Amino acid sequence: MIRKHLFLALGLAFISCSCTQQVEQYDEIEPKQECVEVPTYKLYPTQNMWNFLKLNTSTGQISIVQFTVNEEDKRFEYTLNDIPLIAPGEILTPGRFELTETQNRWNYILLDQVSGAAYQVQWSFEEDKRFVIPIN
Repeated sequence: MIRKHLFLALGLAFISCSCTQQVEQYDEIEPKQECVEVPTYKLYPTQNMWNFLKLNTSTGQISIVQFTVNEEDKRFEYTLNDIPLIAPGEILTPGRFELTETQNRWNYILLDQVSGAAYQVQWSFEEDKRFVIPIN
């Protein structure tokens, strides 16, 4: 009887040791982490084939970019909002801001994915019709 208990105890000890060693081996393996670089600037197409909105994804600043294939004087970049939408001294986080197109060809929604703040963005060739205003 003592022999059975001794073999049982040794068997359990052996199984316990081998399980512990396997767990330790798995703990040593670190998951593979891929570094995905988030761009600071991103272009968003408009419904006008010659124009894009260029977003600084860290600050929320936007400009209108127009290109052409023939007329060199038709290439330009106009600032839509030149004031950053983050607090002074706040750490720049690429990918923080994102634009979403609306069904109105001149309007987009700008989302601050950190604070949750949303802004109406209206682009235009006319300066007095361009704006970025908070949606309250």
